[in-house]
Amino acid sequence: MEEARAAIDEGLAAVAEHPDIRFAGYLQDAQKEYAEARLTEVIVDGGRQVPSPDSLGVEDAPYLNGMAEAIGEARRRVLDLLRAGRVDEGDAVLAAMEDLYGVLVTMDYPDAITGNLRRATDVARSLIEKTRGDLAVARVSQNLHDALDRHAREVLGKGD
Repeated sequence: MEEARAAIDEGLAAVAEHPDIRFAGYLQDAQKEYAEARLTEVIVDGGRQVPSPDSLGVEDAPYLNGMAEAIGEARRRVLDLLRAGRVDEGDAVLAAMEDLYGVLVTMDYPDAITGNLRRATDVARSLIEKTRGDLAVARVSQNLHDALDRHAREVLGKGD
């Protein structure tokens, strides 16, 4: 990630005197991907301190779009955790996803300013709802499995 940060800085320096290129979208896309990676890192590592756009050295619109895309990466993390049977950890990641979404829905600015953030926010909401459903099914499945194990132990215990 340090290499990515350095490449963004190098790109910004190279076009400092060329605003037509500077704001054409290339560097904003790079900033978005960088912000997404850093925010995903915080979620996956279980950290609660979300870095600000200033601390990442990215513009606001790419930061917010990176945040929306980090929600998609967080969903992948939840699915990996569910496959491993770690439902409680999945709940924690869902909570982080909801925190990020809480920020996104407060952004009520035109798409020309936010880089089409409304669409990305709608996608993020959909991913959160799917993830919530997946976690609910996994929780019920886990509870059923635990109940069957308890019952089997009781039955086997009485047979001794």
